[in-house]
Amino acid sequence: MAVCVRAVVRVLVLQAAWALGGGQVRYSVPEEAKGGTVVGRLAQDLGLEAGEAEARRLRLVAQGRRASVEVSGASGALVVSSRLDREELCGKSAPCALRLEVLLERPLRVFHVEVEVTDINDNAPLFPAALVNLSLSENSPPGSRFPLEGASDADIGANAQLSYTLSPSEHFALDLQRSEEHLESLFLVLTKGLDRESLAEHRLLLTASDGGRPSLTGTVELVVSVLDANDNAPQFNQSVYKVRLPENSAEGTLVAHVGATDPDEGINHEFSFSIVSSVPAAKRDVFSIDPQTGEIRLRGPLDFEEVRLYELQIAARDKGVPPLSGHCKVVVEVLDVNDNAPEVWVTSLSVPVAEDASVGTVVALLSVSDRDSGANGRVRCAVWPPSPFGLVATFAGSYSLVLREALDRERVSEYEVEVRAEDGGAPPLRASRGLRVPVSDVNDNAPAFAQAVYTVLARENNAAGAELARLWARDPDESGNGRVSYSVAEGGAGAGSGSGSGPGWRPASSYVSVDAESGRLWALQPLDYEELQVLQFEVRAVDAGEPPLCGNATVQLFVVDENDNAPALLPPAGGGPGPWAAGEASSSSSSAGSLWAWAAWGAPAGQVVAKIRAVDADSGYNAWLRYELWEPRGKGPFRVGLYSGEVSTARALEEADGPRQRLLIVVRDHGEPSRSATATLSVSLVEGAEAALAAAGAVSAGAGLRPAAGAEGGAAAAAAASATNVWLVVAICAVSSLFLLAVVLYGASRWAPRAAVLAGPGPATLVCASEVGSWSYSQRQSRSLCVADGAGKSDLMVFSPNCPPPPGPAPKEPPQEPPALLDTVSATRPPLAP
Repeated sequence: MAVCVRAVVRVLVLQAAWALGGGQVRYSVPEEAKGGTVVGRLAQDLGLEAGEAEARRLRLVAQGRRASVEVSGASGALVVSSRLDREELCGKSAPCALRLEVLLERPLRVFHVEVEVTDINDNAPLFPAALVNLSLSENSPPGSRFPLEGASDADIGANAQLSYTLSPSEHFALDLQRSEEHLESLFLVLTKGLDRESLAEHRLLLTASDGGRPSLTGTVELVVSVLDANDNAPQFNQSVYKVRLPENSAEGTLVAHVGATDPDEGINHEFSFSIVSSVPAAKRDVFSIDPQTGEIRLRGPLDFEEVRLYELQIAARDKGVPPLSGHCKVVVEVLDVNDNAPEVWVTSLSVPVAEDASVGTVVALLSVSDRDSGANGRVRCAVWPPSPFGLVATFAGSYSLVLREALDRERVSEYEVEVRAEDGGAPPLRASRGLRVPVSDVNDNAPAFAQAVYTVLARENNAAGAELARLWARDPDESGNGRVSYSVAEGGAGAGSGSGSGPGWRPASSYVSVDAESGRLWALQPLDYEELQVLQFEVRAVDAGEPPLCGNATVQLFVVDENDNAPALLPPAGGGPGPWAAGEASSSSSSAGSLWAWAAWGAPAGQVVAKIRAVDADSGYNAWLRYELWEPRGKGPFRVGLYSGEVSTARALEEADGPRQRLLIVVRDHGEPSRSATATLSVSLVEGAEAALAAAGAVSAGAGLRPAAGAEGGAAAAAAASATNVWLVVAICAVSSLFLLAVVLYGASRWAPRAAVLAGPGPATLVCASEVGSWSYSQRQSRSLCVADGAGKSDLMVFSPNCPPPPGPAPKEPPQEPPALLDTVSATRPPLAP
C-alpha cells in the first residue's frame, strides 16, 4: 500500500513540475564531455515507467543539424553521442542551448528538451600574429600611445575575460580601455623618452591570460624600432566614428569618410589612410579605405544574422622619416532587414490516415524558424486547403497538423496539403512545405444494388443452366472492402410461399442460383409455367470487409407460358365413366375413344345433339380452344360450333342419312405451334319416342354423351324401351317438368335487375358456351361476368390474362371444390321433341 502511495505522489509531483516548467525539460552538460556521458534521465523525468521508453519508442527528432546527443533505448536516458564543442555549436553566443524534440508513440506525444552546453576553458588566447613591428620616432613625447591588436579567445564568460601583461621595460607600459559597447582597446604607452643612439630597437613580450581555471595564455613579440625625428603625427578629426548600415547594402556603398591633419611641412605633412585591424578579424576584407581621401566603402556582403557589429582601427601615416601615424576607430552597426524567408521542416509524418480517424488525430509534426530578428523573425503559419486539416501550435516554432473534420475516402482518397509560413517583415517573406496525405479505406459502405426490385421474365421449358439475368451491386470501398459476393438469401414458391413453409413450398435455391462473383442468375432446372408462375426471392450482396456489410434486392421471376400442353377431352358431365383422349400437336393428332349420342328423325336444322368438352392446361391464347369437324367433310347432316364444341344438325335429318353417323371432331388451341386432340362421336338416328327416352336418360345421368356400344346393344336397348312404356311416360313427364322449371328460372334471371360486377381472381370457374365462343377451363385463375340487363344475343368471351399474381403472400381463402363444367344450351333453341 505504501509503495502505491509513493508511486502516486511521484506521478503527481512530476506532473506539477512538468506544468510549472511550461512542458519543457532542461539539462546541462559541459562541452567536450565523453561519449556515453549521461546528460539526464529523460524517461524518468517524463514520468515513464521502466521499459516504457523502449516500448513506446522514445526518440529524438533532428532539426537540421547534428544534435550530438541521443536517447538510450534501454534506459531512456539522454546521453552524449559525439563530441560536443560549444564554440562550434554556438560560437560566441551565450548561453549555448540545444533545443530538441522528443517523440513518444502510442499515443503520439511530443516533448521539448533543452540541453545547455556549458563552456570549459579549452581555448587559449590567440594573437593575430606572433611578431609585431613598431616604428617610433625618437622624439615621441612620453605619454604617446600606440594601438596594439589584442588577442581573441573562443571561449565565453570568465574563460574569455583577458588580461594583458608586458615584459618589464622602463620605456613602455600597457593601457587597456573598455568602451560602452564592451569592446577592448589595447595601447602601448611610452613612459620615458627614447634615445635611438643609446638603444635603437626594443623587444617586448606581450602576454594575454584568460580567466579560466587553470588560466591559459597567449603571447606576441613586439619589436619597437626607434626612428629619427618626424615629431608631428597626423591627427584625426574624431577619435571614434559610429555608422549604422543596413545588411542589404550594396557593394560599393560609402560607409564613412574620415579626415586627419598633420602640422608638419613638406614630406612630413603628407600622409595616407589604411585599415590597421578589424573586429572580427576574419571580416577585414568586407571594408576598404581610399588611402588618399579616407573614404571607407563596402566591399563584401553584410549579414546581420552572422555579425552585428564591426570595429575598424584606421591609421593615418605620414611620409616623414621616420613616418608618424595617428589612429581612430570606426564602429559599424549592422541593421537587420527581412532577407531570410521562413523555413518549414516536417519532423514526423504519420500516413496513411484511416478514414474513420477521430477529429484531433495528429497527422504530422512540423518545425518553423526564421533567421531574422524582431518582427522580421516572427512567423505565422496556416494550412491550405483549410479543411479537413488544421495547425495547432505546440511550442515556439513547433506545430502539429491535426484532423479537423471527418474523412471520407470514397469522396477524397488523397490530400495534397500545403503548410504556408509568412514572417512579419515588410514586405513579408513566405515559404511553404507540401505534404501528401493518403486516406486508407475502412469498410463503411454496404453494397447497394442498382434497383431495389428486379423483374425477370423467363420462358418455361428453358434449358437447365440458362442465364436469366445479371445482377450488380456497387460498393465504393476498395480492395476487400469493395469485393462483393452474391447469394440467394430467401424466398420460394408453392402452397406455403406466404409463410415459407407448407407441403407444397419449395425454396428459391431449388430453382435458381447466383454466381458469387459475377452476379449472374442461372436456372437450375427447366421452369414449368403450369407448376410455377412467379418466384420471388431475395439476393444478398456481401462485401469482404471486417465486419462484412450486406445489401439486398428483391427478384421477381415471372415464368412466361409456352404452348407445351395439348387440349384434353373431359369425361361426360356428371362423372359417368367414358373414354376420352388427349391429342398431341396439330400435325400428329391421335385417335380418341368413341362417344355416342341420339338424334331424332326429322330434327330441324340447328338442333343441338351433343357437346364436346375439352380443357388446355396452358393459359391465354395457348388455352383458347376451337372445334373443327374433320369427318365427314362436305355437306353432312351435322356441324360443330367453332368455339362452343356443340354438335348440332346442319339440316333436317332424313332417312337417307342412315341409322348412324360417325363424326371425327378435332379440338385445337391457338398456340404457336398449335396442339390438338381428336374425338369420335357416333350419333344414332332413332324415332322421336326413342330419342325422348334417350334424352330423359341423359338428363337423369347428367350427361349428353354416352359411350358407344355394338349393334346388339342398341337393339337390346330398343327392346327394353318398348317393354317399359310406363318408364317412358315417367321420363317424358320428368323432362317436361324440368323444361318448365328451366323456362321459369331463365325468365326470372333475365328480367330480375342486377348490377354488373366484374370479379377479380378467384377459385370459381364458369364456362359459357354459345355459337361464337367459350371460356376454357382453368384450375388456376378465372373471372366471372354478370350482366344486368339485355337479351342474351351472344355470350361474352373473357380470357384470364397471362400475368402472375402480385408479389407477396397469396391471400388465404377457404378451400373450395371447383364446380363441374356446365353444358348450357341457348334458351332460344327449340327443345327436344317429346
